[in-house]
Amino acid sequence: MRRVVITGMSGITALGSDWASIREALLDGRNGVRSMADEWARYTGIHTRLAAPAIFTMPPHWSRKQSRTMGRVAAMAVAATEQALIDAGLLGTSLLSSGRVGAAYGSSFGSPDAVLGFYELKMNGASKNLNATNYIQMMSHSALVNIGIFFGLRGRMIPSSSACTSGSQAIGFAFETIKFGRADIMIAGGGEELDITDSAVFDTLFATSTRNDEPALTPRPYDRDRDGLVMGEGAATLILEDMEHALARGATIYAEVVGYGTNSDGNHVTHPQSETMAQALRLALADAAVPSEAIDIVNGHGTATEWGDIAETHATATILGHKVPIHSIKSYLGHSLGACGSIEAWLGINMMREGWFCHTANCINIDDRCAELDYIQNSARNLQAEYLMSNNFAFGGINTSLIFRNISQSSSFPNKAL
Repeated sequence: MRRVVITGMSGITALGSDWASIREALLDGRNGVRSMADEWARYTGIHTRLAAPAIFTMPPHWSRKQSRTMGRVAAMAVAATEQALIDAGLLGTSLLSSGRVGAAYGSSFGSPDAVLGFYELKMNGASKNLNATNYIQMMSHSALVNIGIFFGLRGRMIPSSSACTSGSQAIGFAFETIKFGRADIMIAGGGEELDITDSAVFDTLFATSTRNDEPALTPRPYDRDRDGLVMGEGAATLILEDMEHALARGATIYAEVVGYGTNSDGNHVTHPQSETMAQALRLALADAAVPSEAIDIVNGHGTATEWGDIAETHATATILGHKVPIHSIKSYLGHSLGACGSIEAWLGINMMREGWFCHTANCINIDDRCAELDYIQNSARNLQAEYLMSNNFAFGGINTSLIFRNISQSSSFPNKAL
């Protein structure tokens, strides 16, 4: 089986689309949450007025023909992918159409507004808003399809639509595709666009933050005073590549993907199960062939929902022990659903390469019902990590765990790759 490395990365978030800007915000402890009171004023049945919208506009060099099948989620995914391919030195090369390059990409849904034409048809018997691209924009694999068409991919295409694990499952699927020789390069990631319907889902479950006048102070993962999650949006793309292929073309290598585990609770749609979460972590460790004590840092799912935080932390402590450091990037970017797994992997790898990890913003007093762990609080921490574990857990009981290796800390990686 082949080793898989990351040769390009990029993303779009509420704190910007370049690592330098995001890095500054993380070090300052500044989140991207803001009030949506004006934009959401007409939605009287929704209690939350908070979100973390991405900083994004359609790239001006795209033609109308290139972008007409894209809603916002697909546009963010394609834009992140374009920058990741540039980063990997692959944009415009013949490799993309060779049949040995594919994509695995996820989102919970497509663009919700594209559904309105169909709704009008069903309600009124006719619709003035239906056009040839509505369905392409609304379907859950809209991002994947638009990436494939935009870059002329002819290899394996794998959609993932599993709510909060869409992006991390996509990375795992891409990893396995290369590992077992089905492709040389895979574009992997996830995207999600912010929509009132997303907030409404969690609002009806009383799971959204209503600190509407204090956007800088929420969400509060793992904290006893949390009052729920904040919706975010964005996209992130990682370019995964067979290690030998990457070395042969002289590519920059950011990290190695070494382990992936995924499973299902098989119990309840919205009530997380710590035991099966723990099993997903155990599967990733077995896949990576590393002991639990090798994990230096955990990118937690950390949504700032009561039972999610509790179940996740107990699963983490069960498998990794009480001393492992853990933080939640959602405290800065909100919960971007299908995008979060890929955004957190992208930012986590950048921090791992620089030898530091941000603290969980607004996490002041740990909920005593959460497991005993080394929660990174108050300020960023210098930490030289070889293995980063990034975990996500979704509606429907879908659990994922990814393990990345820092090649600069690894004695088993060829020197010529450094």
